[in-house]
Amino acid sequence: MAVTMLEHVNIRTPDLEATRRFFIDVIGLEEGPRPNFAFPGAWLYCGGVPVVHLIGDDGRPPQQGSGAVDHVAFGAADYEGFVAKLSARGVPHQVRDVPGQPIRQVFVHDPNGVKVEINFRLDGR
Repeated sequence: MAVTMLEHVNIRTPDLEATRRFFIDVIGLEEGPRPNFAFPGAWLYCGGVPVVHLIGDDGRPPQQGSGAVDHVAFGAADYEGFVAKLSARGVPHQVRDVPGQPIRQVFVHDPNGVKVEINFRLDGR
């Protein structure tokens, strides 16, 4: 067996609506179908694939966690447009260039403090 792709990232949140809006309005994902689970949540899609699963946090601690995960990353196009959108919405962000690589990174945080990295290839690939 070989791993072939990352399926999704799951984020627990006490403010499901604010987190859903962040990933739709700021990051640019689209909400799509979600199974009828017995708990609140949303599935957010990128290119027809549900890449971010949100779970409404009912205040109970998670059974197991992954607190060591530092961030979630997406590839994107239109660096200037994305940064302009962040600035217009007042979303704090940090920009870094990857040393020796044609990649510019933009870092933002969702309403839960989850760091989100957006990578823009500067060489048109």
